[in-house]
Amino acid sequence: MNHPAAEDSYQWPACTVCRRDLWENEVGRQACRPCQRRSDAYLEVLAGSHGLYASLALALAPGHGGGDVRVSGGGRTAPLPLRLGPLSLSARGGVVTILQTWLVDWHERLGWTHPRWQGGLQQQLDEVVRALRNNLEWAATEHPAFQEFAAEVAALTNSCRQQVSGERPERRITIVCPCGGTMRITISTPGTRCITCGTQYTRAEVLELPLASRDMAA
Repeated sequence: MNHPAAEDSYQWPACTVCRRDLWENEVGRQACRPCQRRSDAYLEVLAGSHGLYASLALALAPGHGGGDVRVSGGGRTAPLPLRLGPLSLSARGGVVTILQTWLVDWHERLGWTHPRWQGGLQQQLDEVVRALRNNLEWAATEHPAFQEFAAEVAALTNSCRQQVSGERPERRITIVCPCGGTMRITISTPGTRCITCGTQYTRAEVLELPLASRDMAA
């Protein structure tokens, strides 16, 4: 027996990252292949001796970029001040540690032994990027938090790029959902969810929503 109501409520599966409908040969995946390739490209530009992570060392000196806090040591002969933005990204706890945390999670889900870190932070960065890229097909297909992974990799890469180039971060704006809830986005936001009503918007849908008034945005 057919159940029209059930058929009408069926929704074609969508990519968890960009929210577009999956192609037939992508059904069953967490993310579409373009989003997988985009995450792979973000990871690729981080690694290597000429990658964004290595370039952060050149951005530590004062005068490169601008607008962020500088820190320096104390004592009679204080070292040159360092820019806090690139320092926080390049130090332990920054880019390398965040990516390693994801790799540990992937190993646990796959039943593999805990990954081991060798060498300095640059070597560890190159190794963890290589491992993540090698297993990206699995993650984009099966990992239930691939959307969070993709968003974090994109944010890390863009933060590194901004620090290296001296570009200002994208301006965030407040938009209004038909339910009355507000959302903060940038012009390159791939999509977002309204926390008030739970509606998920694609990038195209987000850009069509009205801007919030000053009172709502405050």
